[in-house]
Amino acid sequence: MLGEMIREMPPARQRLDPVRQMQRAQADLNRLFGGLRFDTETEFPSLNLWTSPNGAVVAAEVPGVPPEDIDITVRRDTVTIRGTRPPEPTEGGTVVLRQERMHGPFARTIVLPFRIDTDKASAKFERGVVILTLPRPEDDKPRQIKVARS
Repeated sequence: MLGEMIREMPPARQRLDPVRQMQRAQADLNRLFGGLRFDTETEFPSLNLWTSPNGAVVAAEVPGVPPEDIDITVRRDTVTIRGTRPPEPTEGGTVVLRQERMHGPFARTIVLPFRIDTDKASAKFERGVVILTLPRPEDDKPRQIKVARS
């Protein structure tokens, strides 16, 4: 009986090889989708956000946007950065081969996990980056309570 089973098995090179089948499928998919780009749109402006018990700092990249064209609104726990990025000037007869940097109006809203003291909030502009300093109100800051012995 075992001899019959061995005789009926296909040669080793014809046996099912799952690794080889996966490699073939991967090669087929690479050929099919190799020339396509799957870009995910990122929000503009790109930013970093840091928080501490005292407040938050937001650094937003806005290259090509003059500081006077940036509008920042702060309300309770929400910060909105708005502006317009002008298109890059081109000369007549110029053919644009690639345009990845967007232009036009933009807005980005961030909700913080605490309220902001709007009277003490500030913004500065350095080398195409807007840096917002957003302190927490004193009455909203966490307080440590000491446990007294009875």
